[in-house]
Amino acid sequence: MFPEESLCSRCARVRKTCCYLEIYVTLGDVKRIAAHCGRSDFHEFRVPDDADYLDQDDDPAWRYHVADEDGRRRVLERRADDACTFLGPHGCVLPIEVRPLVCRLHPYNYTEAGISAELADGCPTRLLKHGQTLLIALDMNLEDAWRWHRQLYAEIRGEPVFPRQKQNSA
Repeated sequence: MFPEESLCSRCARVRKTCCYLEIYVTLGDVKRIAAHCGRSDFHEFRVPDDADYLDQDDDPAWRYHVADEDGRRRVLERRADDACTFLGPHGCVLPIEVRPLVCRLHPYNYTEAGISAELADGCPTRLLKHGQTLLIALDMNLEDAWRWHRQLYAEIRGEPVFPRQKQNSA
């Protein structure tokens, strides 16, 4: 008997990347991934393709700690075909506890204040089996999500504060 194919495997065949093209990684993410894969050349600093990404009025921690004075953020590199550097034929090649916290939290919508009941867009729900929910297909649970949320914001708050952004937003 063959194992059941995951939603991420089905998604990886029809899309270039798992969730987003630009995955912000904390310094903690960089350390965990580097320790796992033995290299540190998987991230870069880049201004987001979508300028709305930096407009985070509802999340001051994100606004003041994630992007530098020039609007650049530490993100996973993309391959030449724009796919995530860690996307394999069956989805992410990193174990769940090594993946960037942003990836672990997807498809939950969140700010520092908490996790929203409304899920984020991005996963191709048309690939779900009849009657299956997205959270069940992804083996997601709210307990893990809250743990990762706390860890993400602790790591974000450990990043530098960029005074120019704070001054411009006042």
